[in-house]
Amino acid sequence: MEKELRRLPDSELEVMQALWELEEPICRAAVEEKLAQRRLAVTTLLTLLTRLSDKGFVRIEKDGRRSRYVPLVSRKDYQAAQSRRFVQQVCGGSISAFASALCDSGLSREELDELRRLLEEDAL
Repeated sequence: MEKELRRLPDSELEVMQALWELEEPICRAAVEEKLAQRRLAVTTLLTLLTRLSDKGFVRIEKDGRRSRYVPLVSRKDYQAAQSRRFVQQVCGGSISAFASALCDSGLSREELDELRRLLEEDAL
C-alpha cells in the first residue's frame, strides 16, 4: 500500500502548485515570480519550501550558495490521494455520497456531462 499523502495547508499547496507548473530544477526566484500576486516575503517562501521538504513533498538541492527545488510528489498523485481522502473521510467511503456531493457542488451541466463522458470512455 502506498504512503498516504497528507493534506497540505493552503499556503503550502499554492507553493506546490507553482512548483508543478515550473520546469525542474526550480530556483526560489522562479517560484517567487510565479507567486508574484501573493507578494510573499522571501523568508516566508523559504519557510514554506523548507516545510514542504520536511514533509517529503520537495527535495532541496544545493547549487553553490543557491538552492534548487524538485517536487517529489506529482500533482496527479496528490490529487488522487486527496480525492481518496475526501471519499473516505467526508463521504464515509460511499461513492454514491461522493457523486451526490459532486452534483450538488455547483458544477455546470456541461461539466457533469464531461465527467460522465470521461467515465464512460474510461479516459480517467
